Amino acid sequence: MIQQRTLSFLKGLKKNNDKSWFDENRSAYEAARKDVEQFVQSIIDAHAKKDPGIAELEAKKCMFRINRDVRFSKDKSPYKTNFGASINEGGKKALAGGYYIHIEPGNSFAGGGIYMPMPPELKKVRQEIDYNAEEFEKILKSKAFVSTFGGLSDGEGMKLSRVPQGFDKDSPAADYLVYKSYVAMMPLTDKELTDPGISKKILKSFETLQPLLAFIKRSLE
Repeated sequence: MIQQRTLSFLKGLKKNNDKSWFDENRSAYEAARKDVEQFVQSIIDAHAKKDPGIAELEAKKCMFRINRDVRFSKDKSPYKTNFGASINEGGKKALAGGYYIHIEPGNSFAGGGIYMPMPPELKKVRQEIDYNAEEFEKILKSKAFVSTFGGLSDGEGMKLSRVPQGFDKDSPAADYLVYKSYVAMMPLTDKELTDPGISKKILKSFETLQPLLAFIKRSLE
């Protein structure tokens, strides 16, 4: 589980997102990062029994830096107000699908898939869906998937307004071909994060996600 002090640090950082505050609270940051790292490692080690492809991953290499890239952003806040970890057998920058854990007070979640792939990879995934629409829909409509995730994430910027060029608009898979990302996320409350049962909840969601990840992996091979 995540320690309450980790969430407290992130809340403080959100209110005081500047270098001077961060430097004054660096020890709290290091403790919070270590807490998340240990938690993520425990998830990796446990889920590797179901997905051996992630067995050799180190949590510290899966986690993203706290520093924001502000070069092209109007928001010049120097730090992210969350901890994120991409658990992908090819590494956190790999083009294939993987699992994801996001720790942010009031906005935490876990899940995975393939997020905003480059055009060549996206086309391959869409092609596989087009060829195997019934199989893909069966994954998304399974009782476990629906009860855990509801469906694919379809928020702002996640879908096109029409079926992309090169695909039949009357395809049985048309509703799925408009997605630009194929991810599913399960929200987590602060209370859930600090409860001992959180590991079991996340591990169950990762197991539920495996058929989707296997489908994505096959499409990219």
